[in-house]
Amino acid sequence: MTQRAVLAYSGGLDTSVAIGWLTEQGYDVHAVAVDVGQHESVEEIRRRGGLAGAAEVRVVDAVDRFAEEFLSRAVKANGLYEDKYPMVSSLARPLIADEVVKVAREVGASAVAHGCTGKGNDQVRFELSFGVLAPDLRVLAPIRDPGIPREKAVALAAEWGIPISRVAASYSVDENLWGRTIECGPLEDPWAEAPEDAFARTAPVHERPNEPTEVTIGFERGIPVAIDGAASSLADVIRNVDDVGGRYGFGRVDMIENRRVGIKSRELYEVPGALALILAHRALEDLTLEREVAHFKPGVERRWSELVYDGQWFSPLRLALDEFVEETQRHVDGEVRLRFSPGSCSVVGRRSTSSLYDLSLATYGGEDAFDQRHAEGFVKLWGLPLKVWSSKQGDA
Repeated sequence: MTQRAVLAYSGGLDTSVAIGWLTEQGYDVHAVAVDVGQHESVEEIRRRGGLAGAAEVRVVDAVDRFAEEFLSRAVKANGLYEDKYPMVSSLARPLIADEVVKVAREVGASAVAHGCTGKGNDQVRFELSFGVLAPDLRVLAPIRDPGIPREKAVALAAEWGIPISRVAASYSVDENLWGRTIECGPLEDPWAEAPEDAFARTAPVHERPNEPTEVTIGFERGIPVAIDGAASSLADVIRNVDDVGGRYGFGRVDMIENRRVGIKSRELYEVPGALALILAHRALEDLTLEREVAHFKPGVERRWSELVYDGQWFSPLRLALDEFVEETQRHVDGEVRLRFSPGSCSVVGRRSTSSLYDLSLATYGGEDAFDQRHAEGFVKLWGLPLKVWSSKQGDA
């Protein structure tokens, strides 16, 4: 009897070739493309999957779920891997794995599959997620396990009549609502400047507007809920800010990244919306978080980001850290003004009814309510341990 396999299908080169390979191995392939906001025609994805030999190509609309269950947490946690990368792929993989498992249960599949290579992080993210969600199902990796290099994948796509995009012939690209990732090909030389044809969501220098523009983001409990005073879904806020930032060429990240599998990799990211919203959220936290919480939270953010990057979305530690982050967001309400200029985005204003900024204490003017007489005793007590150390053990 023919076995069924459900494949996490992106519509790109590797997953399209994976359909052909699995079919040749005797599997009835159900390809599941999860719409998480990628800029690609759903009909084109279906067509490509059909040409590759899939018995079924199913497209699952999960844009709002992605925004509300995953990206909202990333904003509240200021999620940046190595303080640079907003984790475009990392955040989408557990959701995609969940949707794949749902279809596998529905069609009675004996296996789930992904199109990852052995060098990447996504194999870790998919397989750890599958292990939690469906430990009874076999996991197939038709690109990794047979050792199909990119050149062979391109050749197989041509042999099997699978159309691939011009960009896919040179780069490996992943995209969703949170941003776009690019690797491989010309980018494998870290000394070489990234070619302009690698970018798609951020304008080149000669196309960026000269005049700056401002956008105001409204937050409730740490989540963006409005843009320029108009209430909006998180997904629409992200789209709008991403579009504005992209027009100004803001949000390009070119980094040497430490992958979970132990190698360094040169990666490009286009993440104008993600970086701008995290920038705005941090500015509002500066205004509303108590000092000790504000100093402690960045350590939690770094660990949270590492867990997500490393495929540990379903881990108890990530869940526990989310509880801490959620508690910190109770009063992160207000608005932040962002100014976009060619190639940049900056915070130019922030306000909140929960603000801990007290003008009567902060001002240097005549309305100052801060009793400076108290400062002398504070400084003496604060410096007392150093004074004792210096007199007993210091070298001065």
